[in-house]
Parts: sequence; C-alpha cells; structure tokens
Amino acid sequence: MVEIATRVHNQKWKIDPIVRSLIDTDFYKLLMCQSVFRHKPDTQVTFSLINRNKDVRLSDLIDEDDLRAQLDHIRSLRLSRGESTFLRGNTFYGKRQMFSSDFMEWMEQLELPSYHLEKKDGQYELSFSGSWPEVMLWEVPALAVIMELYSRAALRRMEKFELQVLYARAMTKLWEKIERLRKLKGLKIADFGTRRRHSFLWQDWCVQAMSEGLGEAFIGTSNCLIAMRREVEAIGTNAHEMPMIYAALANGDAELANAPYKVLQDWQEEHDGNLRIILPDTFGTPQFLRNAPGWLASWTGMRIDSGVPAETAEQAIAWWQAHGEDPREKLLIFSDGLDVEGIEALHQQFFGRVKVSFGWGTLLTNDFRELAPDNTLAAFSLVCKVISADGRPTVKLSDNPSKSMGPVDEIARYSRVFQIGEQVAQKIVV
Repeated sequence: MVEIATRVHNQKWKIDPIVRSLIDTDFYKLLMCQSVFRHKPDTQVTFSLINRNKDVRLSDLIDEDDLRAQLDHIRSLRLSRGESTFLRGNTFYGKRQMFSSDFMEWMEQLELPSYHLEKKDGQYELSFSGSWPEVMLWEVPALAVIMELYSRAALRRMEKFELQVLYARAMTKLWEKIERLRKLKGLKIADFGTRRRHSFLWQDWCVQAMSEGLGEAFIGTSNCLIAMRREVEAIGTNAHEMPMIYAALANGDAELANAPYKVLQDWQEEHDGNLRIILPDTFGTPQFLRNAPGWLASWTGMRIDSGVPAETAEQAIAWWQAHGEDPREKLLIFSDGLDVEGIEALHQQFFGRVKVSFGWGTLLTNDFRELAPDNTLAAFSLVCKVISADGRPTVKLSDNPSKSMGPVDEIARYSRVFQIGEQVAQKIVV
C-alpha cells in the first residue's frame, strides 16, 4: 500500500503522471468506443471542457505548462501488452472476448488526437476534435488531469506533517462512511469516481478500502486500470454522449425523436443482449418512457443519473409494471451526486421492490470537504461534453434543467420534439 502523504510530499512528475495508461479510464468508455468504432467510425466530433462552477478560476490555479505537459504525456501513451491481453482475454459481465479482434488491433495502434488549449476569463478552454472513436477517449483523462492538478496546487502549500494529518482525516472520513454502509442489508455498490477523483493514488486507495470494508457488497470499479491491478470487476455500460450524437446527426424531427431508441438498437446488436441497462434521461426520462418501444421493457435495468432519483425510480417501476414486467427482477443503478446519506435513503426506499445498485462517484474519490485550509480541496462540477457532431450542435436536456446544454434555439427545438414539460431545477452537487 502506497504511503500517499509521503508520495505527495516527495512528488516527482515522472513517478506520478496523472494518467498512467490508456485504460486509466471509465470502462464504459471502452464499451461505447467499440460500438462507435463499428457503427459510426467516421463521425467527426468536438468535445469541450465545461466548468459549471465559474467561481473556481482554473487558469489562476493551474499552471498552463503543467497542464500541457500532462496532456502531452497522455498523447504519448500506448496500450501495453499486458493491458491488451487483459482486454482481449478477460471475462466481463460473464462474456469472454467482450472486445473484438479488429477493435483491439485499432486500440493497440491508437494515439489520442491533438488538443486546443487557451485561457479565457479565468478558465481554460480545452477542446478535442476528430473522429468520434478517438476523441471520445479524451473525456475521462482530461477531467482527471484538471482535477488532480487542482488538488496538487492546494497540496503544494502544505508541509509533510500537515499532509499526513490531511490524509489520515480523509481516510477516517471514508472509513466512517464504509462502516455506515456495512449496515445496509443486500447492498451492492461500485466505484464510479474516476473522472473527478482527487488523484489516481487516492482512487486506488478508496477501491482497496471499499473492497476490504464492504466485501461482497463492493461489486467493482469503473476504472479499467485499477480493476486490472486490483483484480476486481470492471463496471460500466453506456453514457449520454451516444444519444446526444445520434440526435445531432438526425434529419428531421421524426428521426430526432427516435434517436435515443436507435442508440439502444445498435447497442443491443453490438453486445448480443448483454449490458442491457437503459440510461433514459438525456432528453428527459418521462418522455423517454412514454414513447419507448415495448422491447426495451425486457432489458435488465435502468441507470438513474439526474433529477430527483426517488421520483425517477418510481417512474421506472410504474413503467415496468405497465409493460407486464416484475420490478423485483429489474435493476436500478443510482449514480448522481451520491453520498452515504443518499445511498442509505434510496436503499431503504427501494431495496426489495427492485434490485438496487449504486455507482458512487466524486464523493467517494474526492471528498476532502473542510479538510484543507479555506476548503481549497473541495470538489466542484467539471465536465467534458460533446458539443458538435459532423458540424451540428449537440444538446442535452436532462431531468435536471441545470444540466441542460446546447444552443438556445436547439434546446427549444429539442424541448418541443421531446415534449419536455415543466421541470424543477436541482442543485448540482458534483
């Protein structure tokens, strides 16, 4: 086990690059990438960094040369032989050879495309453009780099013993959460904290703590590299970028309205009936369920990632019942802004009515709130989203209008097509 405080105090860039591998990313990125590689390899996209907390002036806190050095290092990474063997030969979700030979041959030659970086109004404008399968793999490492450089800027002002006390308090804080979670009968929980983690070393420590503290209740990590090294399950399915891009490429309102379901048709074909988890909220969960084709009701479950999670879960249960499905045989995965209190409440409300699982993100791997002077290590809401596809703007509506994005006129059009009614804005936690 790495002694993190000492490592931070003696930090040397070449020992601790922020991103260590092309598979130091969320597993669902690799699953989606294979689907995109097969179905839409030539689509040209742009992803852009978006800081939802404008009061966090990133360009004042993070040195531009340090940021460029880390981004350039990521571009130098190649899939190692051991990583390739792991992806080619391991069993994921009960399926061997999840990744096809042609996709793996492409991955083994992959170099991430170049980036555009400049300072503007206290923020960094960071964007990536090129073919969808290549550019999409920038999202998670770009976020991890920004978040860890932000953390390092605060840690640099702390001395050795102060760092030791900081990490001791952070470890105690997490362990107390784990002790509370132990009391939840039938708990199933995974680490979803790669993209906004405090650091790679800290995420790795959190995974080990969860594994030891929760035993079988801890079902894995979204981080593919840590899953390989710690011999735990790699967890993930799909994300919002796929319906956002399919929708942007749609011609006419009818094709736009069908775009979220076309994504899932392609996904089902790609994975032969595995990984059948619906993410319904890209353009609003109520509308998605209202117009969803009947064959989707037979899928394994649904991930709840915006809005009021308990309300959305009730909508999912009602939808399954209306289609003659037994909700007790379905899986709900909660993954939005979770911390221990929310996990306890949702588990109490839904355990036994459905199968319940949790993807615990930023407040697992980056909860240093109130632990550093002036709260300088508190996490904030940073995302890297696709903003265009083949020259067309992308849109996300979400169940939480605070997470909506896209040009105003396109948001209005999507809201009309997807029949978005009145929504109540929810505070974005992280």
